[in-house]
Amino acid sequence: MAEGVPEGTRRDLNAAEIGALAHLYRGEVYRSTVWRTRLDTTTNWAVVTLGVALSITFASPEASALPLILVGILIHFFLVLEARRYRYFNVWRARCRWMEKHFFAPMLVDGDVHLEEGWQNTLANDYWHPRYHVSLMVSIGRRIRRNYFWILLIQTAAYCGKLLVHPQPVTSFAEFVDRATIGPLSGAVVVTLGLVYCGVWGGVAYWSWNDDRRRAAARADSTAMG
Repeated sequence: MAEGVPEGTRRDLNAAEIGALAHLYRGEVYRSTVWRTRLDTTTNWAVVTLGVALSITFASPEASALPLILVGILIHFFLVLEARRYRYFNVWRARCRWMEKHFFAPMLVDGDVHLEEGWQNTLANDYWHPRYHVSLMVSIGRRIRRNYFWILLIQTAAYCGKLLVHPQPVTSFAEFVDRATIGPLSGAVVVTLGLVYCGVWGGVAYWSWNDDRRRAAARADSTAMG
């Protein structure tokens, strides 16, 4: 234990308890690794399905752009599924980071180390009363900012590119809108829905970014996890 630590910040642990905590840390690292792999799996599914839609849509100039719209439903499903998995991953990751910061890191520092008040109680409470550290909307926004922004960007760019060049390059904006027509839905309606689709995901990503900044500022002088 580091010398100079204010009294009451943490209780001293014996050798057996330190060993148990080390094994607990290894278990949390393993769980975070497993859930990290699951996050990558859903991202890969989204990429593969988008790739299939691109192949079908650009197979010939006469091919419909509809697969690029329908794949958006699957991307939405994978995004929500990945956000749910991220909430679990965030719990294990936060616990690992907490132990690294407050238990292992002080062992590596020479001299006096000031530890955050009540860090052991915070970790214990997280085990006594397990909960998600972020909401589903925050998780969705984070996954959009990390991965799905590029997937959605490629989907949108490919759809617009398809309308612009196939079957012949467009000569006016009115022709571009007319090509977006799908059955009983006019091109103007389809384009409007597409803008709403992109705007909603962009708005969620921006909102979660602001929420993360607010949470980080609130944690600057207080003990918290997540």
